[in-house]
Formats: sequence, structure tokens, C-alpha cells
Amino acid sequence: MDLKQSYYDLYGKNEITDFRFGQLMDIIGNAKKERRAELKKQDSRGNDWYLSEKMVGMMLYIDRFSKDLRGFEEKIDYLAELGVTYVHFMPLLKSREGNNDGGYAVSDYLEVDDKFGTMKELEHVVNLLKKRGIHTCIDFVLNHTAKEHIWVEEYKKGNHDYDNMYFMYDNPSVPEQYEKNMTEIFPGVAPKNFTYYPDMGKYVMTRFYEFQWDLNYANPQVFNKIVEVLLTLANKGIDIFRLDAIPYMWKEIGTSCMNHPKVHTLLRMMYSIVQDVCPSVIFLGEAIVEPHEIVKYFGTPEEKECNVMYNASLMVLLWNSLATRDVRLMERSLARDYGVPSDGVWINYGRCHDDIGWGFEKDILQNLGFDPEAHKQFMISFMEGRYPGSFSVGELYEFNPVTLDARNSGTFASMCGLEQALKEKHSYKIEQAIKRILLLNSIIISYTGIPLLYSGDEIGQLNDWTYKNDRKIAGDSRWLHRGKMDWDAAAKRYDSGTVQGKIFTGIRKMIEIRKGCSYFRSDLKSEPVDLGNNAVFGFHRENKMMVLANFSEHEQWVDANRFNWFGLPGEMTDLLTGRPVRSYNNAILLGPYEYLWLV
Repeated sequence: MDLKQSYYDLYGKNEITDFRFGQLMDIIGNAKKERRAELKKQDSRGNDWYLSEKMVGMMLYIDRFSKDLRGFEEKIDYLAELGVTYVHFMPLLKSREGNNDGGYAVSDYLEVDDKFGTMKELEHVVNLLKKRGIHTCIDFVLNHTAKEHIWVEEYKKGNHDYDNMYFMYDNPSVPEQYEKNMTEIFPGVAPKNFTYYPDMGKYVMTRFYEFQWDLNYANPQVFNKIVEVLLTLANKGIDIFRLDAIPYMWKEIGTSCMNHPKVHTLLRMMYSIVQDVCPSVIFLGEAIVEPHEIVKYFGTPEEKECNVMYNASLMVLLWNSLATRDVRLMERSLARDYGVPSDGVWINYGRCHDDIGWGFEKDILQNLGFDPEAHKQFMISFMEGRYPGSFSVGELYEFNPVTLDARNSGTFASMCGLEQALKEKHSYKIEQAIKRILLLNSIIISYTGIPLLYSGDEIGQLNDWTYKNDRKIAGDSRWLHRGKMDWDAAAKRYDSGTVQGKIFTGIRKMIEIRKGCSYFRSDLKSEPVDLGNNAVFGFHRENKMMVLANFSEHEQWVDANRFNWFGLPGEMTDLLTGRPVRSYNNAILLGPYEYLWLV
């Protein structure tokens, strides 16, 4: 793209933008000079490494995984043993004291939070990971900063270079115009989108929380400052930037201030700059919006925005299939073509640090005979553990007593039934829960995209109910599934008779097979197959392999004629076990929660 033209198209052509564009060119030039030789060597290989079958991620909070960065160094062997090739450090940049939205209220982009260590220690860890073939991902919060950010402090000191970097107004008239079309992100705990500060006499846009001030990208100085930070961090060796809350970046009165076309212009400009300065770096976009909107954040082959996006749809479809024992919604939803570019890749995951919201394709639900609202209430109830016969144990997040709307919190294992089974000391239920955990991972790891695990899920960690004892976080149920890594439990991973051993070994085996087979490259697309059995999900990867997965606790027969183009009848091999799989009278039997990777 033509960066200069895009810059002037966005900000207009005048003396101020001439000055700011010259400033941006200086920032880019300085970053190029400061890029180390070893990073330039990495750049020479381009950035298509994220398409590799060897990509397997883990996300973690440093303090909950290893206390600090120095402690993390001792845990790199563990990650390598599991097969992880990229680590997503949850927010580690300096954030405000007290409530900081789990680190997403950044007070200084260029400092590591004291509780984790120093920027120098982060650089050291990044270099150690590179030597082990592990990429580093960090959160980059683009939409807002903490109200204590150094840019706010400079503004308060009277430094006019920092004027208009946030949305501030002397009276409520302009905020009221914005509010007419803006939605509320957290209506229960953070209603409205503006906060009045008597000490300043200003109304400030605070779309997420009162302590997070929205950046004003209509001011080119904001774009320049963000780019400067981005390039500085890239020169520390960071490989992947998780761009947080990107749909909200551009605000205009009369719009919802979400998914604005100018957001895409900002992202295209940032990507273009990164390709110029540090072309091995990639962007992971966080946009939890409708599927037809999410795909737009990949950009186009000519004008790229993000290389990778979160596959939130797959996450909710997996839990839906598990709760209903019915895969039709997943099969039909995933069959839809939203126009993902050939080099656009999904991150596949079963849960993350956040809650789970139940966004389904309503028309597909209705065609299947479900009432969308009633089904949403079923999922909320089932995943909390209130629905009769539910195996899940969790909590509600952002429950609205009027609409009964809510989202769900809980760890992977607890939502798969392990917590309930262990509490009941029910050996059969324990085995079922383990099978569910491995079943979901078998899809996450085999479906087109990059699998992402959350720390502790690989050993079946349960909900951490002790979060309620900490008054700072007791009101946020998401801390239920952000417990500290249990290293005593992890030590049991070598014992095949333990829960930890069964789950860790099963997941590690899947990762090992994935990394050793080119069929799992992210540029080989997956296509769902209608197997004529509501309980069994099937898909193939460009005819090279077929995955069958039974989402029921009962045996299921699959009609092999449904995919006879795959080479049936005849003998196939299950990649996971190496055993031959035959069809009997053109039918294949799957045991309870069994999954097959057939070649």
C-alpha cells in the first residue's frame, strides 16, 4: 500500500499532518537502524512461518505460571516437552495499581510490570525461547490505556504535544451524541461510555472501564506514538503481537464506534510499516464479532491487516456439540465460506483467559428447529452446571437479571466434567471426562489453523474457587479459570495411571503427530462432511486425511459411503494409534467420545 497516501487520506493534507508524517518517517527510519543483525537475519526468511504444521501455542499469565520471568526460564523445558512452539504471555507490560482488567490497563508500553521483572529480563527470555524454536507473543492494547498512562500525565503537565490523544469534553453534549449509537461493553459493571472527572472538569470516553481511557486515532500523534511503541517492542525480539480490541479503535458520532472502515485503514498502515521494518513479525487480531465481520480483519492479499485471528466460533460450537451431543450446528456453521484469504489463519482453542459468550448463527439454529434464545439459555445453564444431567461445573459472568443473559466461566477440565467426577469419586465419570477433554483437543489440534492451549489445561486443572477470597478479583468470575499452575500436579504427568498423565500424554501425542505431518499445515483447508449421524463430526483436509469424532457417550456407527471418495471401501490407518481401521459393510464403529485421524 502507499503509506503516505493512506496517511493523508485518513488525516487530511495540512501543515500538522506534514509535520506528523515526517515524524512517522523518522520513527520508521530509527527503528530500522536499531534492528539487530540476528533479527534482520530472521526477517530475511519472511513471515510465512505461521502457516507451518509445527505451530502450537500456549497462553499463560507469567505470575500464575512461574511467578516471574526468571522463574519462567526454568519452565521452558516443560513447554518444549509438550511441543509448544509459540508462547503467548498474557499482559506483562506495566499496568496501573489496583484493578487493571487483568493487565489490559497499561500505564507504560515500554516497561515490564515490576511483579514480572524487567524489560531486559523479557529480552533474555525471548532470546532463550528463540534458541528452542519457540516464538513469543505479547498483548498490545491498541484501543485504550490506563488513566495513569504516561501520555495522560504529560497532558496534565501541560505538554501540548499530548493534547487530544484521548476523547475529553467540557460538557456532556458531545458524549450524549456518541451515546445515542454506542453499545455498552460491560453494562453490569461499567455502564455508559463516558466518565466525568471533577478534578479535571472533563468527560472522558471510557468504553471498557472507568480506568481505561480510549485513544483518539483521529489525532495522527496517537498513530505515530503507537507505531513507535510497536517497533520498539518488535526490536526486543517479539514475533507476534496480539492486537487487543481492534474493532473499537475508530470512533465517530452517529456510528456504533465498532468495525468502522477506518479501523481497517489503521491496521493496513501498521502492517505495511511492520513489513518494511521487521517483516518476520505477524499480527494476531482480537475481534470477538460476527464471523462476517471477523474475516475482514485479515485484510486482502494485496492489503493485509492481520495474519491470524481467533476462531471464537469454533470454540462455542465445540462446547455446543458436547452439551447437545449434536454436531449439526458445528458442521453447517463451519461449512459456510466467509472468504478467509489463503494466507489467513485461525487460532483454534477451547477456552482462553476470558469468558465464553454464546454467539451462534441464528438462521442455522432455526433451520435445525431450535429457538435461538431458548438454546442460548440452555447453554448458559448447562455450562454453569444447573441443567439436569449436566457434567459441567462453572459460573456465570455478567449475568443480567432482567434479560437472563450471561456468559460462562470455567476451566477446560471442569467444563468437561472432571471436577464433578472427582468430587463424586466416580471412576467411570472420570474416564468420560478425560475422553471429552481429549476429544475436544483432537479437533482443536487437527482442524485447519493453529491450536492454542491455556496453561494448566494440558494436565486437567480444575476451577480455582479460592479467587473469591481475594477482594480485588472476587467480583470477576473469570478468575475462576485463571488459577495458578499446579506444578505438583504437573509432576504426575509421567504416571499413566493419573488424570494428569492421561491428559498430558494424550495431548502431547497429538501435537507430536501434527508437527510431523504436512497434512496439518494451515494452508490446507478443512471441509466438514455430513456423515448422516448427528453425534459424529467429520471433516477432511483437502482429501489428504479424514477426521471422525464421536461427541456422544454412546457407540456410534458411521456410514462410510458418505465419504467413499476418500478411497473406501478399504483399509485406512489411524494416525493417532497406528492401528488399521476397516469398514464393516461400509460402516465404521466409533466408541464413546472416540476420535480417528484417518489416512
